[in-house]
Amino acid sequence: MLFGRLLILLLSVLPKHAMSRVAGHVANLTVPRPLRPAVFGAFARIFGATIEEAALPLTEYASINAFFTRTLKPGLRPIADEAIVSPVDGKVGAYGTVVDDVLVQAKGRDYSLAALVGDEALAQSMDGGTYATLYLAPRDYHRIHVPVDGEVVEATYVPGELWPVNVFAVAHVADLFAVNERIVITIRGRAGGTTIVVLVGATMVGMTRVAFDDLHTNARRREVQQRRYDPPIPVDAGGPLGHFEFGSTVIVVCSPGAGALDALAIGEVVRVGQRLGRLGQPS
Repeated sequence: MLFGRLLILLLSVLPKHAMSRVAGHVANLTVPRPLRPAVFGAFARIFGATIEEAALPLTEYASINAFFTRTLKPGLRPIADEAIVSPVDGKVGAYGTVVDDVLVQAKGRDYSLAALVGDEALAQSMDGGTYATLYLAPRDYHRIHVPVDGEVVEATYVPGELWPVNVFAVAHVADLFAVNERIVITIRGRAGGTTIVVLVGATMVGMTRVAFDDLHTNARRREVQQRRYDPPIPVDAGGPLGHFEFGSTVIVVCSPGAGALDALAIGEVVRVGQRLGRLGQPS
């Protein structure tokens, strides 16, 4: 507990963006081919990553970042039919219903959905919907996938802080997800309603990138970058949405018309493609 407080205090005065860019640069350095199995094997042992799931042999990953953002062998993450599906491998950090613009960050800490997405009208349209916060540890698969069939109508990069998103930081940094760097993706569902997927940046995450545009976090041009797509970009549940270049967090928010997330237990482990909830209005 004391160590966690000291770490937060230290990070408050350190140049977190510069540190994260350096970490990203180091992670992209080429690892000599003969050393790759040992380097990536050691990473897997330290963090608990499952290298057997990687789509390629370890020698084919040129850098730590290439290994970290690896794809999986085909068929390992089946996509549930006719459902809202998990966009990531991770652990549930929060779950609930959006009430009067309020989301729960951790016990005793709430924050504003409007502040998170940077759009008051969009936030109001989500009132009465459901949300889940999904945390990715370094051991997890770090590709992000589409949670519903539909079309991407907007994506916005929101510059901000780069606090850690681990359990201690979530419990002690006020409005953490609404002050950290993030990319807010708005999807109009094929079955109706709106689903928002927020990719939250964090300390030592080189960048968070989307698959359908050049938007990324930790940009040198530190201003809001909003993209509206006309025509919208069609996407299918389970398809590529983006990736993290280290551990971070995804927040999924579904409007009442989009469906509803099933009750999720805090700490529950989820995998890409598994059912998270039902689509559309209740029958």
